[in-house]
Amino acid sequence: MATKCENCPLRQHDVFEDMSPEDVRFMQRFKVGEMAVDPGTPILMEGSNSPQLYTVLNGMGLRYKMLANGRRQVVSLIFPGDFVGLQAGIMGEMGHSVEATTKMTLCVFDRSEIWKFFKERPERAFSLTWLAAVEEHFLGETLSTLGQRTAIQSLAWALVRVFVRGRSLGLVHNGAMSFPFKQQDIADALGLSLVHTNKTLAALKKKQLAHWSEGSLRVSDLQGLADIAMIDDLSPARRPIL
Repeated sequence: MATKCENCPLRQHDVFEDMSPEDVRFMQRFKVGEMAVDPGTPILMEGSNSPQLYTVLNGMGLRYKMLANGRRQVVSLIFPGDFVGLQAGIMGEMGHSVEATTKMTLCVFDRSEIWKFFKERPERAFSLTWLAAVEEHFLGETLSTLGQRTAIQSLAWALVRVFVRGRSLGLVHNGAMSFPFKQQDIADALGLSLVHTNKTLAALKKKQLAHWSEGSLRVSDLQGLADIAMIDDLSPARRPIL
């Protein structure tokens, strides 16, 4: 049974903005079903023109680009509440691929109906614009990290962003959260070698700031990690759900 929008479990988290009853009913009309995928399943492929858009109900994944030489750049990690496929919805094709890292459940929306957001629900259309702006902001911060942060600063930055996001989604328990990604995923996101990533993680562990092993990320000193990463604000921005 597909989850009704009025019963969406994401809405219980304070990080997501409240939705009016009218918005909930509108999103329910926009939703055409749900899709469950296994780890490693491609959800969207670079260059594809998918007729569907997705909101991640649960599970985690990756956005990435493949280069002609076979090397991979991870663009971002995907968490519950993320909206996937907007690029194809606006530009006609995906500029990156999306793959499930864990089992995922996705709310499925008909891409052809996206223009109703702008015609009938301008508040929802603004939410789309907000999500696009946030993604642009994050990519700018990522570019700054790749270009100007050292390896330990970069890894600290990534772990802080992940941990704060996980905490806002209720994924952190007793100082730890499930983090099912591979070290190679983070290395590909930060432009580091796997060996350098491993050594830098060991340095953070030695400083008693963070420890990542066996799919679990434990942060012992979030402020100390943020200081290394040169992050001032640890409060997550409230975001809309689509």
